[in-house]
Amino acid sequence: MTITLHRGDLPADLDLGPVVAVDTETLGLSLVRDKLCLVQLSAGDGTAHLVQVDRGTYDAPNLKRLFADQGVTKIFHYGRFDIAMIARHLGVIAQPCYCTKIASRLTRTYTDRHGLRDLVRDMLEIEISKQQQSSDWGADTLTDAQLSYAASDVLHLHALRARLDALLVREARMDLAEACFRFLPARALLDLAGWDEEDLFAHS
Repeated sequence: MTITLHRGDLPADLDLGPVVAVDTETLGLSLVRDKLCLVQLSAGDGTAHLVQVDRGTYDAPNLKRLFADQGVTKIFHYGRFDIAMIARHLGVIAQPCYCTKIASRLTRTYTDRHGLRDLVRDMLEIEISKQQQSSDWGADTLTDAQLSYAASDVLHLHALRARLDALLVREARMDLAEACFRFLPARALLDLAGWDEEDLFAHS
């Protein structure tokens, strides 16, 4: 595993390829209260690029350009939250996208364990730690343990996508999954607009 920390933005000449794994770290889980602190990315090559964003201005044109690039698929785990945070703080919708949690829910119906740690263990036989999940991501200097944790959240998403795609094909649910992925940015925008608890598709 290689970790590269960038301050403020990605380098302009960094090419992460046509499929990039993405995750975020925030001060908390409230879309309206908490701030975006860190963006993690990986091309699936064993290297994690961590961007400690400038929370005063969120001026990161290279990062924004990557998220807006329609030729680059962004792999998330629970993309609903990350896409909303990116939209709120960077002002761009990260699409097209793929969500390993949605793919897992559509295929692994024999379990209710769809967290990233569960998926990585069950599908890749790799143990990842969640010990730093609730640490202070707003700190000026992040610890080695925080950086390692943040990197682990993106380093396995390409492999998970490959395994989940095979299951989606096997269960004839790929078309349904792709429809869900296309709707995901709209779901994130609904969350930001205040419909985070209400199911618009419910009967009552």
